Amino acid sequence: MNGHERNPNKRALTAVVRVCAKARRCLARLWVVVLLCLPPLAGANDAALVLLIQPLPREERTFRSYQPLALYIQTLTGRPCTIQMPPNFPAYWSVLHRSSYDIALDGPHFTDYRLNKFGFSAIAKTPDSASYSLITRDTARIVDPAQLIGRRIASLGLLSGGSARLNAMFPNPARQPALVEVRSSEEAIDFLFEKKVEAAFLPTAVVSQKLQRGGLTVILTTEPMARLILSASPRLSAEIKEKIRGGLLQAHQTGAGRAMLQDIGLERFEPVTPESLANQRNVLKSYWGY
Repeated sequence: MNGHERNPNKRALTAVVRVCAKARRCLARLWVVVLLCLPPLAGANDAALVLLIQPLPREERTFRSYQPLALYIQTLTGRPCTIQMPPNFPAYWSVLHRSSYDIALDGPHFTDYRLNKFGFSAIAKTPDSASYSLITRDTARIVDPAQLIGRRIASLGLLSGGSARLNAMFPNPARQPALVEVRSSEEAIDFLFEKKVEAAFLPTAVVSQKLQRGGLTVILTTEPMARLILSASPRLSAEIKEKIRGGLLQAHQTGAGRAMLQDIGLERFEPVTPESLANQRNVLKSYWGY
């Protein structure tokens, strides 16, 4: 017998080795094909953008949605855009501090704070302005905010633009009114007439409508300020910021832009400068974490 006949086990082992080598070569080719077919991994420039939006008053929640704005930003940047909207202002304050978002749409006091604390850039503002009015019952004989020290005032959410401005009127922590958070302007008016509070601090636009009801008087009205400002994180490139700024400022001139504006209830976006927001953050100084 020859050597191969004397060593059948060796011949079988050689055949197995050849099969395994061929299988390894086929597997390697398969991996190359798979890798070529896979989409590229999402990098920092492809990750979804997070649009942080301040809580809406109860009367706005039922009809106003900013999803069309997120979709429009997605079109401008080529990156997915998701909305984050905390349920109340204390939760919003906590999220704001983490700076884990890319874009924010909120009041001037929050925007000015973010510009100075985290290096965000002001992009654009809504054209509507907001002021607040301090009102009481016309039988209350209250003509000065100082008369409300130690008394109850209804307001739309702690840390909201209204509450922050109201707090700033009473800088002495030992001489302040007691703020009562309400869910809507209508609830604040009801509390006022039911004598659950002595006054209410509400958007002037709402107060103007409620004055027609009678029985109310205005103690003071604040200076109007831009209602909402959009700002962008320093993590975003200058190119991305300019795409968002240019797209929003020109939105009223394009079909897609006009459709977005109509869906979110705006006529246009307008330019904004950091100087126009200067010191608005000061109304937040009395809050923890400032």
